[in-house]
Amino acid sequence: IQALTALEKTKEVLATDINEEAVEFVKNKSVNAIVSDLFENVKGKYNLIIFNPPYLPEIENEDKELSKAIRGGKDGNELIERFLKEAKNFLNKDGRILLVCSSLNNAEGLFREYKFKFKRLGEEKFFFEKIFVYLLN
Repeated sequence: IQALTALEKTKEVLATDINEEAVEFVKNKSVNAIVSDLFENVKGKYNLIIFNPPYLPEIENEDKELSKAIRGGKDGNELIERFLKEAKNFLNKDGRILLVCSSLNNAEGLFREYKFKFKRLGEEKFFFEKIFVYLLN
């Protein structure tokens, strides 16, 4: 969804996902896309990185494919932390990140730990959490 929306503003979009089916789906919609575990297969630097990670805590004995899609690690924020450790290496000098996360994570603490400036752009409340969109640089 983010890649298709980005194509409305620019033609220079690279979408990545660990799920091969998701990559094939957007490729069929004329999106440049690759299979990658975070930045594993990404080259270059970007003005904007949009990241909508799975962020829920792991549950024992859950289906592995479902878990990859919705779980962000044991506590739910390990994937976000992995992303933040690497993201600056892929940003242009004045590059920014749009990141979706949940009130179930300590995302702001991670932003501070990895020396990101951040601003909350919006939030939406659901029955058991709030979803936030942050701008990081």
